[in-house]
Amino acid sequence: MPLDSPLNSLGFAKPPAQTRVVVAMSGGVDSSVVAAQLAEEGYDVVGVTLQLYDHGAALAKKGACCAGRDIHDARRVAEEMGFPHYVLDYENTFREAVMDEFADSYLGGATPVPCIRCNERVKFKDLLETAKDLEADCMATGHYIQRKMGANGAELHSAADASKDQSYFLFSTTQEQLDYLRFPLGHLKSKEETRALAAKYGLSVADKPDSQDICFVPNGDYAAVIEKLRPGAAEPGDIVDTNGTIRGTHKGVIHYTVGQRRGLGIGGLSDPLYVVKLDVDKKQVIVGPKDMLATRRVPIREINWIGGGKLTDLAERQIAVRVRSTRPPTDAILRPISETEAEVELMVAEQGVSPGQACVFYDPDSTRVLGGGWIWRGA
Repeated sequence: MPLDSPLNSLGFAKPPAQTRVVVAMSGGVDSSVVAAQLAEEGYDVVGVTLQLYDHGAALAKKGACCAGRDIHDARRVAEEMGFPHYVLDYENTFREAVMDEFADSYLGGATPVPCIRCNERVKFKDLLETAKDLEADCMATGHYIQRKMGANGAELHSAADASKDQSYFLFSTTQEQLDYLRFPLGHLKSKEETRALAAKYGLSVADKPDSQDICFVPNGDYAAVIEKLRPGAAEPGDIVDTNGTIRGTHKGVIHYTVGQRRGLGIGGLSDPLYVVKLDVDKKQVIVGPKDMLATRRVPIREINWIGGGKLTDLAERQIAVRVRSTRPPTDAILRPISETEAEVELMVAEQGVSPGQACVFYDPDSTRVLGGGWIWRGA
């Protein structure tokens, strides 16, 4: 192949038919469209779906990824488009790498984000290695995020559709992983475009609803899952204010999150109270006024930096950050302590900043994702 051969749509200087791509297929419309589009373009597509938890229990559950129905749907798309499809049993890996930490983190009073750990420890680690074992040139997913080539190699950028952007959940993607990954949907302006493509390819999942829940947390009932993973975890205790005065009782710290107002069962007060802290050792839910939730200084650890150079090259730098997936980036100053730890100072105080959540870094002047880390103690 001549050196000046044009690059194909995945960035390789060879024909699509000679380019093998493993597509991570969840059974949803997004990854199905990616697989179908690449197959139609003539790539050597191999579909892989992960079975992440009990198949039998999954069959009766709707509205979440990775369930038995989703495995069936992914296989059906592969049959429709004529490429091979494999299902890999990752139940033990998923339990150890994601579910156990989720339960322990929640019991520790944190508010974990298991989808990030799943991307980091399962999909972009074990599955990515499987793709390499299959001699694939790259691995593609249906995530809404963009991979762009910059002056120093591949960069991660927010999706063109801000309402579908998944950069918050992918901040821990390393440079090595980014070099190998592809995100064909990141440039689309709306989910309607994705569904139109699904209809164009005649996919059976074209009208399938988007998943809403964490795949192993039906209906968002975190407490029920944690009680199953850690029997006896829902021990009752007191709801106290910041002066230590008992305001009520609770049925277990795992039923509460920092910032929560509803469902405390302590009505009749002139000013509403919010959960401002969880003390697992004392089995206490601590409540206070809303202004106690406001935070400007946020300690971060386990940082993954993909912003070029070293994190510690500058004593501080202006960035934008997201401290929750549902909030837009806000101006901040990043002050590195080491290559993996830093303090973030928010220019405007945020409410409900909670240990266990991610803090994702962005270039304030572009859509580039610079990395991020984990909020690690009550700030």
